[in-house]
Amino acid sequence: MLSSPSLIPNLLAAGLYLLATLYHAMRIRQGSRADKRLLGLLGGLAVLAQGGALFFQLNTPLGLSLDFFSAASLIAVAVIALTLLACLSIPVENLLVLLFPLGAVTALLAQFAPAGTVPLTNEEPGILAHILLSILAYGLFTIAVFQSLLLLLQDYQLKHKHPSGLIRNFPPLQTMESLLFGFLWAGWALLSASLVSGWLFLDNLFAQHLVHKTSLACLAWVVFGVLLWGRTRLGWRGHKAIRWTLAGFCLLMLAYFGSKLVREFILHI
Repeated sequence: MLSSPSLIPNLLAAGLYLLATLYHAMRIRQGSRADKRLLGLLGGLAVLAQGGALFFQLNTPLGLSLDFFSAASLIAVAVIALTLLACLSIPVENLLVLLFPLGAVTALLAQFAPAGTVPLTNEEPGILAHILLSILAYGLFTIAVFQSLLLLLQDYQLKHKHPSGLIRNFPPLQTMESLLFGFLWAGWALLSASLVSGWLFLDNLFAQHLVHKTSLACLAWVVFGVLLWGRTRLGWRGHKAIRWTLAGFCLLMLAYFGSKLVREFILHI
């Protein structure tokens, strides 16, 4: 573990994430905006370092090794990379003050926490596409959840007329809400594609070791679908939208990480 080729990249990634978080938090405390170029540089370098570490951790002589903590690190990389790309065109850089610490924690856990599952072997391109679509969907829904929490904080502080330095740097409430639903639509589309690819390329999507994951993922798909329908047809917004977002996300995380945790660390399969 300590001599693995992923050690230096993971430590570098964690250090860069923490440095970027410290800088961003200091600027927020001062009531000023962080330099997007500096955040992008630090975050981009950290993503490259964490991605390099994952290359060594995931690729083994036996095949793709996607254990619990490596999967968490991979999803964190996807989330942060998507957010950095989004920062080029929309004002979501304040999400990074929450996401950078997540990247640091997952990089360190992927390096130092005990591995759980046996590496996957001989995966077909269709199944790898299913895994990739699932990770991107989880990533976008994770961004949506952080966005909804910031929206909740913004709404609370504006109502009580005590906006903090963080809130004063936010876009208007309506813009924040529009960004939330943009992430939700993109995540729902990718989750739909993930479920379709699973149905096409997995032998039995409801096999005994997949039934809980598939059922919870389908239920999350329904929850997000109802939320988006409610937004389009009934104008759902505010606390109702946030509650539905959190409910769908919890189901999705239980589908993936809940089943993975039970299988790897309790059942050892």
